[in-house]
Amino acid sequence: MEISEQILNWRVVAASVCGTSHVKNKQLCQDAHHWQLLSDNILVAAAADGAGSAIQGKVGAMIAVETAVESISNKEITQETLVDDALVRSVLAEAMLSAAKAVEEEAIACEKLPMDLATTLIIMIATPELVAVAQVGDGVAVAKDEGGNLLALTIPDNGEYINETTFLTSPTALETAQLKIWRQPIVNVGMITDGLEMLAMNMAVGAPHKPFFMPLFEFVANAQDKSVAQEQLVRFLRSDKITQRTDDDLTLIIGALRD
Repeated sequence: MEISEQILNWRVVAASVCGTSHVKNKQLCQDAHHWQLLSDNILVAAAADGAGSAIQGKVGAMIAVETAVESISNKEITQETLVDDALVRSVLAEAMLSAAKAVEEEAIACEKLPMDLATTLIIMIATPELVAVAQVGDGVAVAKDEGGNLLALTIPDNGEYINETTFLTSPTALETAQLKIWRQPIVNVGMITDGLEMLAMNMAVGAPHKPFFMPLFEFVANAQDKSVAQEQLVRFLRSDKITQRTDDDLTLIIGALRD
């Protein structure tokens, strides 16, 4: 009997939900996310948090994530081409630049200032052997390797003062963007916006909180029905366990490699 090689494929569950403070004030959720599975088992994902002070922060966040993922998806990248660090950096930088330009163009079309569409942005490319991230602003991207090691690939950019961060529309955004390439056999990846930072991270040491991420990784790995899994994730983000500790908008993207 011929034994076929085990093939690991991505399973992804993601959601953005409105924070309780925004619900109370009848405001829209300012968070947005987008992801796509490319050929050759490449996952591309993005998460954004529109600035609460921006009158169209939600629009900026939606445009940023969709443009970033589209920019990468339109390139003919493969796991083989992604072995080149310079190419990975170039792909991420171009995606970030494209997102920034798209937000600025939308602001002009709406006769607004770019800051009126201010948003953060995290972009991720992941394969079974690589995870690469570019980030402007707060939020965190994490990954877990085969040895069970959980790593924060980025750190929240919370600025000098409380509730302050760098936005994609900031003059220095692209020059100061974080970029991390991690080459290890990958098992899980995750992305959060700042609403979950205090629950998902040990902020004192900048390390992911395993009791938060590990059950979620297991949940996604065992999910059979995508729509049901997404509904369960939304319920989790809206549960008292979460909302008693944060009233901000919440975005969570979780990926697991399973056969």
